[in-house]
Parts: sequence; C-alpha cells; structure tokens
Amino acid sequence: MKRERLDFLSDNPLYTKRFAWYVGRRCRSSTVSDIARELLLDWHTVKELDKQYMAAQLERAGIPAPKAIGIDEISIRKGHTYRIVVSDLIRRRPIWFGGTDRSEESMRQFYDWLGERKTKGIRLAVMDMWKPFRNVTHERAPTAAILFDKFHIMSHLGDALDKVRKMEYARLQGKDRCYIKGQKYVLLSNHENLTLDARRSLKTLLAANKRLNTAYLLKESFGQLWDYKSEVWARRFFENWKDSLKWQRLKPYEKFAEMIERHWDGIAAYCKPENKVSLGFVEGLNNKIRVIQRRAYGLRDEEYLRLKILTSMLPIL
Repeated sequence: MKRERLDFLSDNPLYTKRFAWYVGRRCRSSTVSDIARELLLDWHTVKELDKQYMAAQLERAGIPAPKAIGIDEISIRKGHTYRIVVSDLIRRRPIWFGGTDRSEESMRQFYDWLGERKTKGIRLAVMDMWKPFRNVTHERAPTAAILFDKFHIMSHLGDALDKVRKMEYARLQGKDRCYIKGQKYVLLSNHENLTLDARRSLKTLLAANKRLNTAYLLKESFGQLWDYKSEVWARRFFENWKDSLKWQRLKPYEKFAEMIERHWDGIAAYCKPENKVSLGFVEGLNNKIRVIQRRAYGLRDEEYLRLKILTSMLPIL
C-alpha cells in the first residue's frame, strides 16, 4: 500500500503548505498563543507550522557570500549564557546564529559553516572589542579589515561618564548632591532624545557642576571621530581630544583614551571609503532580537529562537 506524494501538502499531512505559510506569516507579527486561540489549533501545532514556514524562508534565501559582516553576541538567558549572531551588513540581514558561548571555538563554527571559499570574500568585519572575535577573524579571514562598532565604543564612554557622576556624588555633601541625584538618564541619553523638562534638568546639572559639564561636553564631542574621511585628520582629532583631558582629573576618561589607543586600528578603518557601512544595523538588529525574546518569553526551544532571528529580515513567502 503506497501513498502518493503531493507537493501542496506540508510536512504534516493534515495541513496544506498554503495553510502552513498562512500560519507562518501570521506568526511574524503575533505570538504562537494568539494564533492558536484564533485558529482553534494546538499551541505545538502552530509552533511546528511556523518552524516549517521559517525553514522554507531560509532554504529560499540560501547561504550568502557576504562581503561585510557584523559580529555580536546576545544573552539568551540569565547566567552569562551567550550565543553569537553574524549579519550580512550589505544585504542587511542576520545569516548565522550559534555557538555555545562567545569563545574563539564558537566563533570558528561560523567560519566552518560559511566555508573557506566564501570566507575569503569577506573584506570587512564589524565587531565590538571582544578579543576572541578579533583573533578568529584574523586567523580565518586575514585580508578582512576589522572595524570596531561605534555604538559599543560610545557605550564605554557613557560608562566612563557615569563613573564620573558617581565620583562627584561621593565627593559632594549636603545640598550640592541634589543636582546629581536621579540625573543618570538625562546625563547619558542623547540630547535630541530628551524631553523639554529633561533638557532643563540637564542644563541645571551642568551649570551646577563644572567637572560633570566638562565630562559631558567631551563625551558629546567624541562622536565627531566617525565623521572624518582621512585617518590623519581622525588621529589629529583624537590627539586633541586626549590632550584636553590634562588637568581635568577625569580618571575614567583617561582609561577610556588608553583603550582607544590600544584599539586604534579598528577605529581608524572607518575612514576608508570602502568601509563605509551602516553601523546602526547591528544595534537595530539587537533591539529586534530583544523584542523577539520578549514575545517568546518562557520558550526554551533554541532552534525556534534561531529560526526567528535568521528570518526576521527575510521577505514574506
């Protein structure tokens, strides 16, 4: 007794592919529980149909041959449990999710998956200053330029500013503290994102504390570094910025400047015209992943999370 193979049936013979694709499209914008209630289906059935849909998306997209990649890690649960996400910065989509942590061994798994021929085509790798990522990229793609992500660097500078804030709060006494207390958000946020009341609070804070005012202005000016098209001028700007720290007694900023000095090659690489890629894509992808994780709260199926991330930027089937 035999059963004929019908192309319009999905892997589950009780449903057609058209219905599976419908469920998958709905799951792009709604939770599995919502779709299960709406279609009167079992939760696990909806999830499996969604996985079939996403697997078909990945099969249609194929394995890319990226020229510029973005490398970052995400935390999948508490306890410093990390996975690595690699994106194609030109096609603007994640292409690999895996590893067991953020070690060199896990990073090598990506290059093994991509293959030697396609790895040779990588000309630019954008990452944070995590040493294992840099070491493995140098090892497997030695001709690729390494560029350190602007948003991670500015995050380090924001941490330095927050340390100055805490030092000033500890140094001051009495009513002088009231200007600093509770002002972390207004101090660390981008000025254009602040409300009118927050800008007034920031203005009062900076007028009341000279050292915080200096630290804030230095932090705001540092972003200019990525506007230069010549490494010579970028280096001159950084030297002037570093010289302005003298006599300011801003120890966290001095440590930040030393870190930039150690990683200068990965920052200056952005001055080259061929390395001008969208640095905001990786940060935007991280925000999208966090939304996916919140919507899938409680799920322990890592394969499902992997499919959700890898198909998040793919076109609808």
